Amino acid sequence: MKIRLALFLGLCTLTAGLSQTIVELPHKNSENVVWEGGEREYYSNIWNTEIVSNVSIPTMEVFVADPEQANGTSVIIAPGGGLYAHSIKKEGTDVAKWLNAKGITAFVLKYRLVPTQGDAVQEITEAGARNPAEIGEKVTPILPLAIQDGLSALSYVRTHADTYGIQPDKIGFMGFSAGGAVTIGVAYNSSLENRPDFIVPVYPWTDIIPIKDAPDNAPPMLVVCATDDPLGLAKGSIALYTAWLQEGKKVGLHMYAKGGHGFGMQPQGLPSDTWITRFYEWGLSEGFIALAPPKEE
Repeated sequence: MKIRLALFLGLCTLTAGLSQTIVELPHKNSENVVWEGGEREYYSNIWNTEIVSNVSIPTMEVFVADPEQANGTSVIIAPGGGLYAHSIKKEGTDVAKWLNAKGITAFVLKYRLVPTQGDAVQEITEAGARNPAEIGEKVTPILPLAIQDGLSALSYVRTHADTYGIQPDKIGFMGFSAGGAVTIGVAYNSSLENRPDFIVPVYPWTDIIPIKDAPDNAPPMLVVCATDDPLGLAKGSIALYTAWLQEGKKVGLHMYAKGGHGFGMQPQGLPSDTWITRFYEWGLSEGFIALAPPKEE
């Protein structure tokens, strides 16, 4: 009994420590992109949520599942924000905490973003109103860097699977909006070492990444979007689903009639509020997730 208690306390201590861990990912600097100043984190009154901007060094925050409930599955989470910012709470840490409650270890990825000064959300908002093509010009050199950060994250998690008590063949990648584009890019460019075992693009920004035929090593995929997405991303989401379907790959699609864009973990009183539960059910049915044992009282 004493040995078991000591082991349990040790695991709890490890979990508490790892949940606060920030991992810097290996990356190559780009000669074409220069950042000034450091990473910024603040509340955006435009998007009404916490955001992170001006990310030049890719990192992950680790959320380790309770050892009593851990099922071996892990998910790397790539928040959205137009590649100008990360919607770090409702498309990042809130997602990680929900997954933790289901026994899933999560890694919130801060991939590299467009260099900005001041309020990045205001900058992208004004650019969208003034000249949307300007946004395309800014994000074009950034997307390949962000995809590489996603692949580096997968390599790191798989290499350190034992450290985090996860299974190296149950590592998923979930991305929102611009993070969804990163997710798709990861699927298109992965090798054996950094291939995700499943992917979940949520209202993916398909306008910035051309939809191609599913690759030979295409991971199983669940696409989530809303028909009334104001950015018109429903069509791209359907095209992505169709690309996997036509190649006989495992794929699912949840297309909600209403939900808009950027809902993440923000309740709206709509069926789209339960999208993450639908993901969990999909993971259970496909065998990527095992039911977590109930906590002992």
